[in-house]
Amino acid sequence: MRERRKEPSVSDTVRPLRSDRGRGSGPEVEPASVLRRGQRGEERRQELLRALRMAGEPILGSDLARQFGVSRQVLVQDMAILRAAGSDVIATPRGYLLRNPEPAAHRDVLRLQHDRAALAEEMTILVDLGIRILDDVVDHPVFGALRTDLYVSSRQDVQELIERLEATTSLPLQELTGGRHSHTVESARPDLLVKAREELKRRGYLAMPA
Repeated sequence: MRERRKEPSVSDTVRPLRSDRGRGSGPEVEPASVLRRGQRGEERRQELLRALRMAGEPILGSDLARQFGVSRQVLVQDMAILRAAGSDVIATPRGYLLRNPEPAAHRDVLRLQHDRAALAEEMTILVDLGIRILDDVVDHPVFGALRTDLYVSSRQDVQELIERLEATTSLPLQELTGGRHSHTVESARPDLLVKAREELKRRGYLAMPA
């Protein structure tokens, strides 16, 4: 009597999935470890915000990277995440700065025209009056408004900016528009803004209306 052949069962045909370990794909990452890394990154970014808030002035990216023990690439990514989350972090020629969410008591826009040689003197006039220069803007005939954040508020800031321009052979924005440019400035007192306009006009730096 012939023995009947046993049909394979489902449990016989279905094999357990094989792990990719040992095949060059690297160790598997547990979800818990991913979560811990995300938490550490979020804690670091909150500490970055606190450091910028306490400083009240720009901090070099290299100094921040060293302080928090991360690479410059990681720092740039952290800043991008903070901006995407709504933090008003800006990059200036002097480093990263958390812009003050409170509006300045007194602000003005100064429209100027002069050559590069007068740049240091023009800015020194402003900072000597206790005025902070927030940005530099030009109205390009092709690209429209081009703007860079400055946050210059002392003679030392002016000197460092001029030295960087010279060291890198870079051109200030005003070179694109024949010397015409503007600054948004802020001051604790409105009379200082008036004095600044008078002095800039006396030196021939205040642009005439187009």
